[in-house]
Amino acid sequence: MKPGLLVMWALVAALCAVAFGFVTGVFQPGERVNGLWLVVAAACFYVLALRFYGRFLATHVVELNDQRVTPAYRLHDGTNFYAANKYVLFGHHFAAIAGAGPLLGPVLAAQFGFLPGFLWLVVGAVLAGAVQDFIILVASIRRNGRSLPEIARDEIGLVTGSAVAVAVLFIVVVALAGLGLAVVNALYRNAWGTFTIAMTIPIAFLMGFYLQKFRPGRVGEVSALGVSLLVVAVVAGRAVAQSDLAAWFDLEKLTLVWLLAGYGFLASVLPMWMLLVPRDYLSTFMKVGVVVLLALGVIVLAPPIEMPRVTAFIHGGGPIIPGTMFPFVFITIACGAISGFHSLVSSGTTPKMIARESQAIVGYGAMLMESFVGVMALIAATVLIPGDYLAINTVLSADALAAMGFPVARIEELSRLVEVEVAGRPGGAVSLAVGMASIFAGLPGMARLMAYWYQFALLFEALFILTTIDAGTRVARYLVQEIGGRAYGPLRRINWWPGVIASSAAVVGAWGYLIATGSISTIWPMFGAANQLLGMLALCVGTTVLIKMRKARYLWVTAVPMVFVGAVTLTGAYQLFFLYVAKAGAVGEFDQALPLVVDAILVAVVAVLAIIVLVDSTRKWYGYLVQGWPIRTTEVVAGGGGASPASMHPMASGRLDIPGGHCC
Repeated sequence: MKPGLLVMWALVAALCAVAFGFVTGVFQPGERVNGLWLVVAAACFYVLALRFYGRFLATHVVELNDQRVTPAYRLHDGTNFYAANKYVLFGHHFAAIAGAGPLLGPVLAAQFGFLPGFLWLVVGAVLAGAVQDFIILVASIRRNGRSLPEIARDEIGLVTGSAVAVAVLFIVVVALAGLGLAVVNALYRNAWGTFTIAMTIPIAFLMGFYLQKFRPGRVGEVSALGVSLLVVAVVAGRAVAQSDLAAWFDLEKLTLVWLLAGYGFLASVLPMWMLLVPRDYLSTFMKVGVVVLLALGVIVLAPPIEMPRVTAFIHGGGPIIPGTMFPFVFITIACGAISGFHSLVSSGTTPKMIARESQAIVGYGAMLMESFVGVMALIAATVLIPGDYLAINTVLSADALAAMGFPVARIEELSRLVEVEVAGRPGGAVSLAVGMASIFAGLPGMARLMAYWYQFALLFEALFILTTIDAGTRVARYLVQEIGGRAYGPLRRINWWPGVIASSAAVVGAWGYLIATGSISTIWPMFGAANQLLGMLALCVGTTVLIKMRKARYLWVTAVPMVFVGAVTLTGAYQLFFLYVAKAGAVGEFDQALPLVVDAILVAVVAVLAIIVLVDSTRKWYGYLVQGWPIRTTEVVAGGGGASPASMHPMASGRLDIPGGHCC
């Protein structure tokens, strides 16, 4: 490294250390922390991680090689497999992984104080979440874009593969229910927000046809068109909400649930270029733009963090999330630090769209970006007075909150400013939108636009959620077809329309039922536990992949986070199971107890399956590393004569000619 660059990186590291000192209370422990220090600490940490750890993983651990011909070219079908523009690729991948988790998880976990959530967000993302996403993405690219359960079955064995497949289906359904419930709580009886979100669907269709049929390759044009129409939709939403058309969009929760299910079904069955990819790309502009704008707002305003570093709820008894800080802060944060759901995207849609292996670094970088979203969400929630934060996220009265030591201060004023009653809207979405609107409204000339900023923030959140729902439903459809295809061959063909329709309907029906019968206090902890268990399974599969790549000396990159996440999450699953059983026993009505019983069964099944996978994988690792079992892999090498990656040398064209036109 040149001396100038060395000095620059040293300064970044020093600034990162100073910022962490203020955040953790090493410096000025008795004073409130400024939100600016959280932004600086996180940003510096991510930049250092991407430059050094991400590059280490790419060049030494998996050895990315652009000579390999990716599935996007070898298996091109124009519907599921095709090489996407690299910017569109990033937009799709980031939008697909960045759902409600990084927005709502940190907000809900703020009841424990801002410090535990912040530390897990930044450290967990760098050492666990981004590693999982990247390793699984590379493994899938090198195996014809196969899904995580298929990789597990092929590389570890039938027992692990079957257990992972069943666990993944349970987890995806629970995850989509948790994400969908948040957007339903934010949009019910909110005509402005519902109209704006609804308009993103025809905008996405227009963008898809524009880029695929009308003006192929004109990414700049379609980007400008989509962003312009999105702004128009936000502004027009208020006029619609105040007109006779408002009744069409002023909807109850159950109606929103099934409309959401209908959208998920469409996104699952239509070609990806038509709805899913352009909508994800459009939402990425919104997501990245708003996060950057929010960060600038925090830098300019330097708002103090009102929430203490830790609260009395770290010992349990919190009104939002049950249980103690360990393990529930990790489970609640969920996607912002590590998300098993990401492994489904990394082995679902994204590996089918990558043109060159070097683009796989998107798996590491996009996770860091998502974690930064979580940090900004945490800041937006904790600049609110703690009593107001709890008044929004619970249905407790002001007197009850005051008795807990958190008096309500400005909740009526906030409701008036955003033109919506915000008290008693649990789930995190509303408190996040209020916090974001408060920051934006504090900028020069923005004081009278808080209602617009509130709806804009809800749009921002809903786009995060819906882009995960559409990609997640499609990935779940792939999984259903893969599993069902073992019993009925035609179902395995992902373009066979009867199978596409039946499997998509089954998936949306399952998560729609959970949303309709659950609440944020029951679904979100279950979603967090299931999601983190899937993360452990993905790291488990990643460890096996590294062994079969003969990279045993680097096993610590996946094994260490796997052990930590597994210990935390299995503890949480154990506690949640008995919590749900106790709640079900305390409920007299059968129809009210049934959802809690279902929740308990889901948590128990996923935990048992995770243990089965871990035990079976450990047995195989011992065989490979100690007993010297022969290593066989299903990795596809695009080279004549079965050339190994190490024997492949760069070519001037950047592409590898395949003798006979096929891969071995």
